[in-house]
Amino acid sequence: MTASSEADFKRNYETHLKHLQLKGLQPKTIEAYSRAIRRIGAYFEHRIEDLCEQQLIDYFTDLLESHSWSAVKLDLYGLKFFYAHVLHKPWANVDLIKPPKAQRLPDIVTVEEAKRVFAATSTLSYRVFFFTAYSLGLRLGEGLRLQVGDIDAARKRVHIRDAKGNKDRLVPLPETTLDLLRRFWQVHRNPVLLFPNRHGGLKGACCATTPLDRGGVQITLRKVVEACGIKKRSPRIVCATAMQPT
Repeated sequence: MTASSEADFKRNYETHLKHLQLKGLQPKTIEAYSRAIRRIGAYFEHRIEDLCEQQLIDYFTDLLESHSWSAVKLDLYGLKFFYAHVLHKPWANVDLIKPPKAQRLPDIVTVEEAKRVFAATSTLSYRVFFFTAYSLGLRLGEGLRLQVGDIDAARKRVHIRDAKGNKDRLVPLPETTLDLLRRFWQVHRNPVLLFPNRHGGLKGACCATTPLDRGGVQITLRKVVEACGIKKRSPRIVCATAMQPT
């Protein structure tokens, strides 16, 4: 590796980041595509401007030995984006990677199982979050991004912003969920966030500018599900039915 090649790589990488942001991609996609270029750059000693098919075959074969097909696909898409928008070069190897087709439905907990999860969750913010996500049928990120202004109590609906595909949608708001969210807001009184982070405790929640930690929510859910004896792979608290929380 030469100093010039490393400098060229850093310059192209910064351009890559700018294009990712200007395309309006989701933060998770931006991170995945930028991580792909960092990883590929390290593998080829920062010389990635003219990769041939054999080099790509070697890279993705090695990557598959230590990573999932999902990681392989993301690196593939990230590199294609880099070639198209940074290098302005056509890339003919679009059919190089063909992951096996597999479609798995998430393990959804039943109503009775959800009741057990709510009852076993001792931390109030997590318990309210689990119930809200369950009753509204939300993905984890959608629930964490909820803000006070997204709740339309008069029309009994919730505005879900930046959902899958960067699209917004409206979902029905059950009376039970509305009542629970109102009582929970009285506890933290954050003017913007429905689920402020717990870093500063109850006193700091009213001034928090970020939501609950995603990893903390996931870890807590796994622990509670395990404690409840629910035997499901990667369970999700997702359903459109609401009930009175215990």
